[in-house]
Amino acid sequence: MARANISFSYLTKIQPLHLLGIGGIGVSAIARLLLANNLKISGCDVRRSSITDALQNEGVQVFLGHSKEHLKGAGAVIYSSAILKDNEEMLEASNLGIPLIHRSQVLGALLDMKRGIGVSGTNGKGTVSALIAFLLDSAGQSPSYAIGAIVNDFGTNAKWQAGKYLVAEVDESDGSFVNTRPSIFVINNLEADHLNYYKDLDGLLFAFSKYLQEASGQTIFANFDDPNVRKVLSRCQAKTVSFGTKASADYRLVDLVTMGTSSRFRVLARGKDMGQFELSLPGRHNAMNGLAALSVVLEEGVDVERCRHALRVFRGLKNRLTFQNVGEAIVAKDYISHPTGIRSTIEALKGLGKGRVVCVFKPYRFTMINYLQNEYREAFREAGLVLITEIFDAGEPPIPGIDAKFLVSKVAESGVKTLFVPDMDQIPKELIRLYRRGDIFVFFGGDDLFQVADRFKELLLKEGG
Repeated sequence: MARANISFSYLTKIQPLHLLGIGGIGVSAIARLLLANNLKISGCDVRRSSITDALQNEGVQVFLGHSKEHLKGAGAVIYSSAILKDNEEMLEASNLGIPLIHRSQVLGALLDMKRGIGVSGTNGKGTVSALIAFLLDSAGQSPSYAIGAIVNDFGTNAKWQAGKYLVAEVDESDGSFVNTRPSIFVINNLEADHLNYYKDLDGLLFAFSKYLQEASGQTIFANFDDPNVRKVLSRCQAKTVSFGTKASADYRLVDLVTMGTSSRFRVLARGKDMGQFELSLPGRHNAMNGLAALSVVLEEGVDVERCRHALRVFRGLKNRLTFQNVGEAIVAKDYISHPTGIRSTIEALKGLGKGRVVCVFKPYRFTMINYLQNEYREAFREAGLVLITEIFDAGEPPIPGIDAKFLVSKVAESGVKTLFVPDMDQIPKELIRLYRRGDIFVFFGGDDLFQVADRFKELLLKEGG
């Protein structure tokens, strides 16, 4: 995909702007930044949500459903890749000659207005981008930000502020990250993902390699522990700053200790000992996320002591490895579907107690299950029990032989007891039936599965925990 460049002045000239899928976490972030810059906007979504309600309270006209009538007076339509090409409003805009602008193009224009910091990668980019924004904010830098989740410390996913930085989660899922050229570009890790678009790992790596070949004016922060990241950097001519656990990394994590709900480690900045840091998030993977964020802000000259304090009090993202004690059990939620992320979360949760880790998983996309079937088998190996419900296909056509039952049999090959529960409404009762005191329950999926998790917590409290 070639970069499709637009400027903020262009957006100003063609407003009002109408945003499709404005209740989505990515589009709503764009809406908030545009609104803060005094652009006239409206939007629509198929369902009412806490996000659409909040946007209305902030002054945005939000329509429910899709209709040609929503386009009256619109100077342009902004859409994301989640919007189908046969969408009624997309077709009408095309017929009327109203410009159609991808969300990533708008993000690119906004990043060009500040010293942009974009964070990409298969896993952890939300946490890293939120941490960078929080560290900068704690240091008095008043950064703007656009994150793919609600940041618990900020109470929102996006805000425009007076400081010189804009920190954004840059989504590589549809190749549209090429529409952004932030001053600083972070590659947290790269694995086979988004296979509906890239087809295979080589396709993903080719897209990043091509992007980096044209990155001469950017500074690239790269995880040198990841062989795929090192591979895509082979022809990169831009300045590169590395982070990881290897002795060759510019910012090196050493002496890692995980402590249940947090982790502790030291950072060596080009050999200089920056001292010990404590991150209030569990697991080795989050310590690496913390290192990525620290490498960016320390390289930008942020005071190390302010970073040390901020890292210790950071409260993470909504529904990203969040957990709650319910009687003698723990109930966690994690908005994740990639097997590496699942494995990392299970590893982190095992440090919270002595009970079993009981996983409830709503699989995402047939292509992911097909391509990564062996990785899913290994991801759940350390779990005590796994419940799998029906696949969320995201509009993909079925693949013969690839369904939730197939995944159940694949995960069971690891020796873990694995059950198929097709009806999500039955999951709370099934978990109560299987419950052992001290169990650690984790729900991997999206909002619909998290509602099931909330019902399970209520039922568990009634049963005496």
